[in-house]
Amino acid sequence: MKSKYTLPKDGGLITAGVPRDIYCRYEKVPTEIFETEYAGVQHVTDQIVAAINAHSEARPFLLGLTTGKTPLGLYRELVERHKAGKVSFKNVAVVSLDEFYPIAPEHKQSRNYRIHEEFLNHIDIDKSNVHIPDATVPVSEISDYCKKYDDIASKVDFMIIGMGEQGQLGFNEPGSYEKSRTRLVQLSLNSRKVQSKFFSQEKEVPTMAITMGIGTILKAKKIVLMAWGENKAEAIQRVVEGEDTEMIPASLLQSHPDIEVVIDEIAGEKLTRVQAPWVVGSCEWTKKLVRKAVIWLCNKVEKPILKLTYQDYMKNSLSEMLDSLGKTYDKVNIEVFNDLQHTISGWPGGKPNADDTTRPVPSTPFPKRVLIFSPHPDDDVISMGGTFIRLVEQGHDVHVAYETSGNVAVYDDVVVQHMDTAREIGFADRYDEVRQIIANKVEGEPEPRALLNLKGAIRRAEAKAAVRSFGLNDETNAHFLNLPFYETGGIKKGELGEADIEIVVKLLREIKPHQIYAAGDLTDPHGTHRVCIEAVLGAWEIVQNDDWAKECHIWLYRGAWQEWDLGMVDMAVPLSPDELIKKRHAIFRHLSQKDIVPFPGEDHREFWQRAEDRTQNTARQYDKLGMAEYQAIEVFVQMK
Repeated sequence: MKSKYTLPKDGGLITAGVPRDIYCRYEKVPTEIFETEYAGVQHVTDQIVAAINAHSEARPFLLGLTTGKTPLGLYRELVERHKAGKVSFKNVAVVSLDEFYPIAPEHKQSRNYRIHEEFLNHIDIDKSNVHIPDATVPVSEISDYCKKYDDIASKVDFMIIGMGEQGQLGFNEPGSYEKSRTRLVQLSLNSRKVQSKFFSQEKEVPTMAITMGIGTILKAKKIVLMAWGENKAEAIQRVVEGEDTEMIPASLLQSHPDIEVVIDEIAGEKLTRVQAPWVVGSCEWTKKLVRKAVIWLCNKVEKPILKLTYQDYMKNSLSEMLDSLGKTYDKVNIEVFNDLQHTISGWPGGKPNADDTTRPVPSTPFPKRVLIFSPHPDDDVISMGGTFIRLVEQGHDVHVAYETSGNVAVYDDVVVQHMDTAREIGFADRYDEVRQIIANKVEGEPEPRALLNLKGAIRRAEAKAAVRSFGLNDETNAHFLNLPFYETGGIKKGELGEADIEIVVKLLREIKPHQIYAAGDLTDPHGTHRVCIEAVLGAWEIVQNDDWAKECHIWLYRGAWQEWDLGMVDMAVPLSPDELIKKRHAIFRHLSQKDIVPFPGEDHREFWQRAEDRTQNTARQYDKLGMAEYQAIEVFVQMK
């Protein structure tokens, strides 16, 4: 998928004419940062195709492969290049990084199945040149098998690899030995939880895996480590700039003589040249970058904005900023304080009959037509519920569009409970029929459509109850788009297509909104949230020249896990204690997602707890910077 979603650019490090060794001096590994995953994929694909085409030996070129979501875009591009006649894989052999154990190769969650589905089935490779760990080998023979596999894997010409959020390489967990070889490993509880999102439930995840060792990986002639998205940013910083340590397995790649790290801008956001470019060199000082630098300084010296001193700026690499701006430190303090203060507004749709000179949203027209895009049927109230409620209560014509059904995130026993409730109150007795559908499910296969329809209906009813709780008309102003890319019946989703975008275009032209709110997720380029924002932006490209669109503004909100950096924020909507309770009650209406979150990741708090902690922490940040103290704050970035 060629991404249309990038964050607004606003100032930054000046690299033109500056030697790379200067602005990359904190980095211990050659690192290329690209605007999007797609651009990074093109770079890596070019290298692989060139290496294969330049290979003149009789033996096959040995390409090391990884699985997971990281290489998906790369595999698609390699397939496209092959179809275009730019590369042949007839003299290429592949060796895969890892495999669950035990698991059958035809199991849809096996590495074997996925790497064939995503890549190998679409190219002209000789099947005898495909080497993937055999997870059906008896335990009694596994040591000998791993040694033979390691002999093959130790001769890789070009290794493509991703990493986990803790710097894992394959199933080499933190603490793995640097000289480790291909072996059978026990999966940690955390790894099984992470992998459970690819299975129907956690208990289906195998307890062991076969993985190349770190020592095996380091024998490759060339290594390219790829990482996309915000959830990899912290690990990337530690791998690229930190010390090499077995507790961060990917950091051990620093010793390799021919390694390159290829990342998108979001995965690189914690690198020094991105996070604090003024520490590295001269910058283009825009209003937003000045704000970012001052907030960084406040956090570093633990002072509010108006208490920063000249010495604080001098001692922390910000003298160049003052010189470039031609301003005294105290004037910068006041300007940034006012700039940040002006992001705060209790009127997200604009305050009628008010001077809006310094407000983030114009006062006219009033009321506005507002369209909130929610990737799943609960992201609206979880992520921006307080703002949603304010927009409704302040009299705007608010619509919400639920882009996907969210049906796979409903447990079977929840369906049974709903059917039992219907039976007990005397309506539609199909309880036994539904129990039979559930009993006939096949592990690894898409769920029966009849069951998915019930789960989708449950989530629609919950979404309608949530918006009714604060006065929205759920019959006319709640729209369920059921975008086709999501409706695969399994965890793995399809590609965004024209049919998805056409559905969004139709709704936009029907409502003609003055404001659009959309989830600006930065984590997984192939996750549902990211596909949903791509659908909105793909539709926007089509409608942007419509007359109504010229008056429309797009606001981006975040999910339940992360928040916008205050240096980027364009609007901050404060919430009172009572408004926070209203938001919580709306979230509670999503009963199928309460108490036991189907896909919690490493954070086992309920969604309402994550949302409240996030927005209350944002309020504390504003407070520490010297702003008014609020119970909670929801923040937004305007997409220009």
